[in-house]
Amino acid sequence: MAKKGKKYQEAAKLVDRQKAYEATEAIELVKKTATAKFDESVEVAVRLGVDPKKADQQIRGAVVLPHGTGKTQRVLVFAKGEKAKEAEAAGADFVGDTDYINKIQQGWFDFDVIVATPDMMAEVGRLGRVLGPKGLMPNPKTGTVTFEVEKAVNDIKAGKVEYRVDKAGNIHVPIGKVSFEDNKLSENLGTIIDTLIKVKPAAAKGTYIRNVAISSTMGPGIKVNPSNFSLKK
Repeated sequence: MAKKGKKYQEAAKLVDRQKAYEATEAIELVKKTATAKFDESVEVAVRLGVDPKKADQQIRGAVVLPHGTGKTQRVLVFAKGEKAKEAEAAGADFVGDTDYINKIQQGWFDFDVIVATPDMMAEVGRLGRVLGPKGLMPNPKTGTVTFEVEKAVNDIKAGKVEYRVDKAGNIHVPIGKVSFEDNKLSENLGTIIDTLIKVKPAAAKGTYIRNVAISSTMGPGIKVNPSNFSLKK
């Protein structure tokens, strides 16, 4: 196991590992334990009471955070004709079709999110082997396969984040930067949790929101009391 640095060890002393903090306390702590010289990202990890092996419990989707993530996403849009013009007008960073497919096949990845119109997916599908493992493949569930190109680009630029349950039943999502005001991080966190509750599978049994923890890029994990969320309908 890798040895943690001195700054991390000092920050970790501020956190009671046995305690589940109220959200406001946890956010204050995540700022105190962020010691890097850069503006660290803040991420929430949620353990859900689902069985990801079952198709009806494979939770995946996207949500626009009210205060964004603090990161400007570079958007690539696969579209033709009027939809390509629409993407450019909406502020997409890259717009094209086969030219960008060829670039990606040659190892180009200077983008963060891909949006594709449905009529382009037959061609974009050829990139499945390289985009899939990186989590970059467009998907209707996350709103990235759509003819509503303008809305898709605007949502991404406004702070849209994707969530997807992993094999262990966990979801990891960025909720902002350490420099954000406490209330903005709190509202982004609440938006994520509320969204996950709304998409709870009918087949999920027992406690649904099992564990919630937040952390900065270089800081320790801080448990958040899940009872505040799991009691919501």
